[in-house]
Amino acid sequence: MIVKVINRSGLDLPSYETPGSAGMDLRAAINDPVELKAGCRTMIPTGLFVEIPVGYEMQVRPRSGLAAKKGITVLNSPGTVDSDYRGEICVILYNSSTESFVIERGERIAQAIVAKYERVEWSSVEELSSTERGAGGFGSTGL
Repeated sequence: MIVKVINRSGLDLPSYETPGSAGMDLRAAINDPVELKAGCRTMIPTGLFVEIPVGYEMQVRPRSGLAAKKGITVLNSPGTVDSDYRGEICVILYNSSTESFVIERGERIAQAIVAKYERVEWSSVEELSSTERGAGGFGSTGL
């Protein structure tokens, strides 16, 4: 699938790092370093504008290494870029650690996955089919 992109970042386009990668790294398109203090959030631009085909979305997710090593995550994870959005892709980063984190230009801050989705129509009913699990949720099947 081909996705149209305008790249105003001055950085390389996102790419798959390995043959088995599902996501492509998004980079910070900032001119000056940004300090993200502990417990705070900020929006970081990528300089990318995309035209996602109808029936697909771009999901913006945290990078596992950044989350595990530094406590930096994508706040609205996964963030969704709809097929009719034409603005700049920005990433809402949150620092869950107790230390400040400095974001540098070109740093890999999140990953993007383009995924197909289905649209549904609701059918109002009075009863749902029964299952073994039933209404059990939020840890009902174990931790």
